[in-house]
Amino acid sequence: MPEAEQISALIGEIYDAALDRSLWVDVLAKAAALVGGPAATLFWKDVVNKTGGVFYDVGISLHYRQLYFDKYIKSDPTTTAHLFAEIEEPMATADILPYDEFLQTRNYLEWARPQGLVDCVFALLDKSATSVAMFGVFRHERDGVVDDETRRRMRLVVPHIRRAVLIGRVIDLKTAEAATFAQILDGLSAGMLLVDANGRIVHANAKGHALLAEGSVLSTVGRKLAAHDASAEQALHDVFLAADSGDAAVGIKGIAVPIKARSGEQYVAHVLPLTSGARQRAGKTYTAAAAVFVQKAALETPSPPEVIARTYKLTPTELRILLAVVEIGGVPDVAEALGISAETVKTHLGHVYEKTGVNRQAELVKLIAGFSSPLAG
Repeated sequence: MPEAEQISALIGEIYDAALDRSLWVDVLAKAAALVGGPAATLFWKDVVNKTGGVFYDVGISLHYRQLYFDKYIKSDPTTTAHLFAEIEEPMATADILPYDEFLQTRNYLEWARPQGLVDCVFALLDKSATSVAMFGVFRHERDGVVDDETRRRMRLVVPHIRRAVLIGRVIDLKTAEAATFAQILDGLSAGMLLVDANGRIVHANAKGHALLAEGSVLSTVGRKLAAHDASAEQALHDVFLAADSGDAAVGIKGIAVPIKARSGEQYVAHVLPLTSGARQRAGKTYTAAAAVFVQKAALETPSPPEVIARTYKLTPTELRILLAVVEIGGVPDVAEALGISAETVKTHLGHVYEKTGVNRQAELVKLIAGFSSPLAG
């Protein structure tokens, strides 16, 4: 199948997975094949506490999945780097630390190599002060390390996976049959509006009606959906028109569209096309081209480690060493915990001392404590 047709079909299945979670495993298998790898995962991590879990995955055995979250997540050199990642932008191991250094880590020697894995390309889907949600594809020895072609293919699917994950989180249901689609969505705490290609509202749930009645975020002009924020209104109507031509036409439009209310409060809208795939039945029932989900935006507060890294221009590896020294102690213990050589730790620690302007471990501890305190600064 030509790449364009393969991608178009996959995008449709990705959006169907937003309404039917049972589709995710098959979607991930097809996404992994497209990007170039035997395994893929949708997962989350608490970057500060070094814990996490899998939403859906394919190609990684239960044994190795459990082993990672029980043991190797704590020494994973990529975990801290997630704080630096830009939403939707593919990152590979070599973007985080020298690849030769990665080959010396316990994570590679004891977890990746026994599975024949040599690299992973991942992209951030959502981020809070302490945790991240991500999509990743693992590369096998036969695939080689991540290259430009891998990144290109990753960029083709990541925005659509992000849209489906964010909408799936809002809906929080396993299936949405056409006959009960609106009834189920009526119970959502988020505002939901079904619109046609011209932006005319054909159905709204209770919260959607409340938002329209209030008029601070959304309103109607001649039955058409309007937003107080002019740029948001244009962005939404562009995606409504595109949705009428199918999933591929929508592209990356309408993902997490920011809307500023008259009150100054920030809201966010997600748009799900309804003219293709299994969602098409729901769209035809209401002559709708798209479903719009609107909710108040969460306050984005950067975590203390992220603030420290940006303040002192630390690389992901340097931040990882800094946090480990503060949490664990001396160089030998840090090297043992992270599964790297003591010389490697000393090299990066020297860079940390130089960039932060301190030269003792006790001063690093004080520095971290200052950023963690709500009274700091």
